[in-house]
Amino acid sequence: MPKDTSIKSVLIIGSGPIVIGQACEFDYAGSQSARSIREEGIEVILINSNPATIMTDPSMADHVYLKPLTTKSIIEILKAHPQIDAVLPTMGGQTALNLCLEADEKGIWDDFGIKMIGVDVNAINITEDREQFKQLLQKINVPTAPAKTATSFLEGKEIAQEFGFPLVIRPSFTLGGTGAAFVHTKEEFDEKLTYGLEMSPIHEVLIDKALLGWKEYELELLRDKNDNVVIICSIENMDPMGIHTGDSITVAPAMTLSDTTFQKMRDMAILMMRSIGNFAGGCNVQFAVSPDEKEDIVAIEINPRVSRSSALASKATGYPIAKIASKLALGYNLDELQNQITKSTSALFEPTLDYVIVKIPRWNFDKFEGSDRTLGLQMKSVGEVMGIGRSFQEALHKATQSLEIKRNGLGADGKGYTNYEQIIEKLTFASWDRVFVIYDAIAMGIPLSRIHEITKIDMWFLKQYEELYILEKEISNYKVDTLSRELLLEAKQKGFADRQIAHMMGCLESQVHELREKMNINRVFKLVDTCAAEFKAQTPYYYSTFEAEIEKANGERYVDNESIVTDKKKIVVLGSGPNRIGQGIEFDYSCVHGVLAAKECGYETIMINCNPETVSTDFDTADKLYFEPVFWEHIYDIIKHERPEGVIVQLGGQTALKLAEKLSKYGIKIIGTSFEALDLAEDRGRFSDLLTELEIPFPQFGIAETADEASALADKLDFPLLIRPSYVLGGQGMKIVINKQELEEHVINLLKSIPGNKLLLDHYLAGAIEAEADAICDGENVYIIGIMEHIEPCGVHSGDSNATLPPFNLGEFVMQQIKDHTKKIALALKTVGLINIQFAIKDDMVYIIEANPRASRTVPFIAKAYGEPYVNYATKVMLGVNKVTDFDFNPQLKGYAIKQPVFSFSKFKNVNKALGPEMKSTGESILFIDDLKDDQFYELYSRRKMYLSK
Repeated sequence: MPKDTSIKSVLIIGSGPIVIGQACEFDYAGSQSARSIREEGIEVILINSNPATIMTDPSMADHVYLKPLTTKSIIEILKAHPQIDAVLPTMGGQTALNLCLEADEKGIWDDFGIKMIGVDVNAINITEDREQFKQLLQKINVPTAPAKTATSFLEGKEIAQEFGFPLVIRPSFTLGGTGAAFVHTKEEFDEKLTYGLEMSPIHEVLIDKALLGWKEYELELLRDKNDNVVIICSIENMDPMGIHTGDSITVAPAMTLSDTTFQKMRDMAILMMRSIGNFAGGCNVQFAVSPDEKEDIVAIEINPRVSRSSALASKATGYPIAKIASKLALGYNLDELQNQITKSTSALFEPTLDYVIVKIPRWNFDKFEGSDRTLGLQMKSVGEVMGIGRSFQEALHKATQSLEIKRNGLGADGKGYTNYEQIIEKLTFASWDRVFVIYDAIAMGIPLSRIHEITKIDMWFLKQYEELYILEKEISNYKVDTLSRELLLEAKQKGFADRQIAHMMGCLESQVHELREKMNINRVFKLVDTCAAEFKAQTPYYYSTFEAEIEKANGERYVDNESIVTDKKKIVVLGSGPNRIGQGIEFDYSCVHGVLAAKECGYETIMINCNPETVSTDFDTADKLYFEPVFWEHIYDIIKHERPEGVIVQLGGQTALKLAEKLSKYGIKIIGTSFEALDLAEDRGRFSDLLTELEIPFPQFGIAETADEASALADKLDFPLLIRPSYVLGGQGMKIVINKQELEEHVINLLKSIPGNKLLLDHYLAGAIEAEADAICDGENVYIIGIMEHIEPCGVHSGDSNATLPPFNLGEFVMQQIKDHTKKIALALKTVGLINIQFAIKDDMVYIIEANPRASRTVPFIAKAYGEPYVNYATKVMLGVNKVTDFDFNPQLKGYAIKQPVFSFSKFKNVNKALGPEMKSTGESILFIDDLKDDQFYELYSRRKMYLSK
């Protein structure tokens, strides 16, 4: 039992819908925390308004409340559960901390006799209030940048006069750097100061001297009630100070820090954590270090909670920070807890890494037309990827291959920049693709000293890049039949993909793969074990690398592969890669449930994914986790090694679906709906022929590959027209045009950005109602799990629409058509598993917009609203273990559930906020109402046409 035996019931506060600055890393933290506390026989009550998370699954806690994160909801829960003893607010990001503070100020915790665990109010206040924090650091002799707080415009002006430019303005109590800005001139100061004061909930900003060009580091700490502190991970930002850590390329362990400075930094971090309050839990501390030989250290901030970086640190080290932090909050000491990976060392044992990890953020600027794409103090990325390798170069390559932005790694893919002015500008004003531009600059011959002078990126990193380019140049002198084994092995050890090496030698990717096999240069898999192989690890969590052969005394040569293949029947689930708009946490939810269902059916489950924020990449979700890019070469090598029964692609969104063709071509079995059916649904021409055959109506359309063809089609189809490219996600590039000039402009832009794509022109059904249905099909029987009606009119992307379950004003005649069409299409596509179909309804006629024979964004929402494990059922159908008719469906919903999209427009000033066919929302929440007279429904319905854009 835990040391604090008075705690019998804990309330965990979640982080709400995903926004830029607070994503699914808190679903991972909350899920781990709930499991960790329940293991102790303690009741867990959970509040979170995000339906797409594993955290809000009924099985995760004793009571789950999908309610708005407000003090009103907190009071309702505390009244319903008088047994609650404690609240844990550190697992739900800034949202949970802010809500906890508000409840404290209102005296709610005192009224109900609730104690706060994992953090204390003073710690939150000290770390959030910039002035208090600065005074505390001065008291304990930890250096800070010269800074003062201002609570008015006039105060701010006086501080600026005293310090001189450049300056940094940071609002207090905000998330993901909201409102933070660099100010280089007097002219821009007024506007940025006003904006900062407005963005801070307490109208206070900290103005400090900008430490431009200083190096930035983070340490992840855990402390128990006996004041034992462990440093779990040191993280170095490759980008210097001035770019938000959420938008920085980060590396663990720290690469360019001298040991003396690291020890000083450790001591400072521990001192800071001990001085902000007497609590047991996790902390994230950020430092700046001067880029000269003095290596002066300045403390920037401390967060007394698990953070985005602690999810990264957990995955980087294999040490489950949220899980252990929860146990510490209950009163355990670190030396009483087991290391979860080795099961033989204690949690007081600091992790040691014998590999390198690189995290690269994933941006979605294409969704925010007119947005400022340069990186700064305000976070703009929507997700991230992590690469694990034996060297920085290998990890960097694996991370760039994981991004899914049509790049094969650094350089060597014909997509680099070759314009000098453009390269210099992208280096000067940190661009989202600077990680690639550095390579292009070296390829162009720009000296490293010049790149360092512009970017202030440490020379060590730039030299690593240069080595990669020198190797590329050398390999380019060879052909596939003259390349030596030594050079090919070096390229693979440095992370170059087969298709990059093929590009260097002007041959096919398959030829490089064959050459590797012939030369016996094969991937080997290594364990992430927290202890650099000093102790035996019990948890199968792997990354791949390439090793030189080892020779035994008897002359036998071998490479050391730590992934032992069992003789059990296996299933691979392909993950959904980095979060982005159009493909978020809801696909991770589906992947996790797919894994759990396959386990129930007796399979050994293998997960392949590269997103460090998610539950799917937790070390104990699947039987085996390969933390690898969802990139063909990596997947193929894992499949050859493991020899599974088949691969599930329909749960990982477009990422996994895109690989279905390759799997099919290589004779690897796709579990569930076949590649042919998936492809038929994507190919608008063939799909429309199928609909014609089934006598199901669809909007008139045509296919164009040039602007001329599009113009000729427009005469036949009539404006307004909806233009969309094939095979894209989240409505990318979709637009409604109303005349020839707009049509031509958009078609030319699309073909430039997605060359060789077929464009679909549909006659847009103005004023139609949009609806969608999700169903499970076993090839013979179809069960519709939910039909949702969108509140916004047709033309707003389904991911951006408020939608009600069940529909609120579709008549019996229309509903019957939806049901009939869904069943006919599911069977005609020979669906095995899930399918989502979207409809437009005009004059009581139901038209098909599209069908996706895969898990959709709405499946988790419907599962939560009805309290049914639909992904579990669908996976068992895919595996052929069950028929649809085997399940006892019993959906429970009183009234209506409304899916409400959440946007992150506040991160992008001057962006057009109008909604249209291209998705822009970053997350969603769920709202339950008893009937349509509810004020919240009335307000949504009355505003439904306000945002429609063309």
